[in-house]
Amino acid sequence: MEFINYYFIPGLVLGCIYALGAVGVSLLFGILRFAHFAHGDLITLGAYIAFFFTSTFGLTGLLSLPMAILFSVVICILIDRFFYKPLRFSPTVILLISSFGIALMLRATVQLIWGVEIESYNEGTFSVPLKIFDTLIIAEKHIYIVLFTFLIILIMHYFLAKTTMGKAMRAVSDNASLAQITGINTEKVIIWTWVIGGSLAASAGVFLGIDTQLQSNMGWDLLLPIFAAAILGGIGSPYGAIIGGLIIGMAEELSSYTWLGDGLPLLSPGYKTGVAFAIMVLLLIWRPSGILKGKVF
Repeated sequence: MEFINYYFIPGLVLGCIYALGAVGVSLLFGILRFAHFAHGDLITLGAYIAFFFTSTFGLTGLLSLPMAILFSVVICILIDRFFYKPLRFSPTVILLISSFGIALMLRATVQLIWGVEIESYNEGTFSVPLKIFDTLIIAEKHIYIVLFTFLIILIMHYFLAKTTMGKAMRAVSDNASLAQITGINTEKVIIWTWVIGGSLAASAGVFLGIDTQLQSNMGWDLLLPIFAAAILGGIGSPYGAIIGGLIIGMAEELSSYTWLGDGLPLLSPGYKTGVAFAIMVLLLIWRPSGILKGKVF
């Protein structure tokens, strides 16, 4: 039970957070055709927007999530309108460098408004983990994170598979020129892509803040594992990104388990990010298109 309590469950929670971030990265890449390196800082911004409502109005992190999503979506649409849209038909490298600039702007904004100190949604409170059958120990916040993540994934699946806009997004992702010829409004599709990407980024940020604490570099630190998850699952494939996120999260946590039975971790916890990087590099060598055969440009 120690394996489940202290390694499997934290790995599942971390994998859920990675999955939400990776789906947003994968959708943006599939439709806009560039790697959005500002996505990590969008995660940070969403977490701190929720912190504003928890600290100002006394709400919990989960109750602040809808407002974090709303404000993050508006900010994403404004960023696209004023920064990315004028560069829509520029070379990919220009959009790539622009996303780095947006990342620095978002991080500086967070630091200017909220400072660089570590914050928490539940300052000064202590939560007692739930004990099931006297052996399974799980924090209540972990239950909420996993359940809400799967709920968000189900909503996203319904949107992409059943709605007209979801089908249009898949068409643009497959072939933007052909989709435009058939009458699909690609600019509207792009806006909806930012709506979904911003919502998922805010959700990942709030869940990470609930699980740990808030600091201005939290999203930037997630960027490598998120991209590793998106590449592992197949860049441009949202379902692959979910699988990739869960695999990367589980691999990071399980790498520090005492697999050899000598009481020592297989890898020091300080090398967790290195595990994500190693998985990403090995996959790029073995299967560049990812598990679900995403796009290779």
